[in-house]
Amino acid sequence: LLSASATGAAFVPPTGYGTSVPHGESALAAKRDLLRSIFRRPSRLAAKERGSGYGAPVDNISETVGNTPLVKINRLAPDGVTIYAKCEFFNPLSSVKDRLALSIIETAEKDGTLKPGDTVVEATSGNTGIAVAMMCAQRGYDCVITMAEPFSVERRKLMRMLGAKVIVTPKAGKGTGMVEKAAELADKHGWFLCHQFETEANWKFHEATTGPEIVNDIKAAGAKLDYWVTGYGTGGTYHGAGKYIKAASPDTKIVLAEPGAAALIDSGIKTERNADGSPKGTHPAFAAHPIQGWTPDFIPLVLEQGMSIDLMDDYVQIPDGAAVEISQALAQKEGILTGISGGATMYAAIETAKSAPKGSVIVAMLPDTGERYLSTPLFANIDADMNDAELEIARSTPSWVLEPSA
Repeated sequence: LLSASATGAAFVPPTGYGTSVPHGESALAAKRDLLRSIFRRPSRLAAKERGSGYGAPVDNISETVGNTPLVKINRLAPDGVTIYAKCEFFNPLSSVKDRLALSIIETAEKDGTLKPGDTVVEATSGNTGIAVAMMCAQRGYDCVITMAEPFSVERRKLMRMLGAKVIVTPKAGKGTGMVEKAAELADKHGWFLCHQFETEANWKFHEATTGPEIVNDIKAAGAKLDYWVTGYGTGGTYHGAGKYIKAASPDTKIVLAEPGAAALIDSGIKTERNADGSPKGTHPAFAAHPIQGWTPDFIPLVLEQGMSIDLMDDYVQIPDGAAVEISQALAQKEGILTGISGGATMYAAIETAKSAPKGSVIVAMLPDTGERYLSTPLFANIDADMNDAELEIARSTPSWVLEPSA
């Protein structure tokens, strides 16, 4: 914390550090004040002084959803442009979908469609299911999740850890298969279906929380928001937060990104729908891609409705490999552990920054944590065992060297 190497400048001790001080109680008081000045000193943009506490205790875990921080990107951002990451992994179950789950459950409770003793069912690539399972555990509902086979196994385990039953659907059915299965189970058993891809409770919560958080935090920094960059899963963040940002800051350009391998929006082809707004089948432009949580094999109704109000100013396709590469770079260059979708959004933000005017401020959404991806391509080149460089360090001193098995 106090080393010169952190700043590249000669170290100058804080006032009182390394100088003679009185002995006894005054000495202890001086040391306490010094430590507080060092360890509780916030950064220029920090919202609260360290040690001041979170605030009054909360009544339950759902009250901690939202108010996630913007974190400056220092080493990956092009010169002359400021990029902030909206770090949604600060939510209690580490993803943006905590917002969606809270809104759907509370909305259904208020309108009477979800009652004590009911079972909640939903289709998910993982993050929504984890968030719904959290809310059901907190409120006392049974929870059943349908999830397509290709999504990471750690997500299944997290949902089951939270008390949910996870029904894995065959890979061949893609996203539409897990959606059809959830609807089928809801009809058969009379369960409450979340309808995350169709419900207004999805985007309205982002309009009420995510959008205002971004605008207010940029304003608190004394800056102007020039670009807001996001991808889409359900389209709730894009639709809701985008709607608020456009109303509050009309000059802000909204950049929407999607995988190049599954350019559904760019195709111009609409998704055919059932009466409830769910998809009738797989979109013709869809192909398998590695960005879990982004771009299912259909255009969600929530996204389509957001597209109809002309929020998008710019569009970026994510090439193969770029999302994983940037996600790993965020971890290794910025200390930010986000998933493949976060890497994809940051790729789009960096591409936007390359042609943005000097002095521009860009906010990019990081939807979740990298810990959701341990069994995916994000960690494919990350070894569990020591590599040659690590073994060389281990052997540089004599004690406790764990040699590899023959």
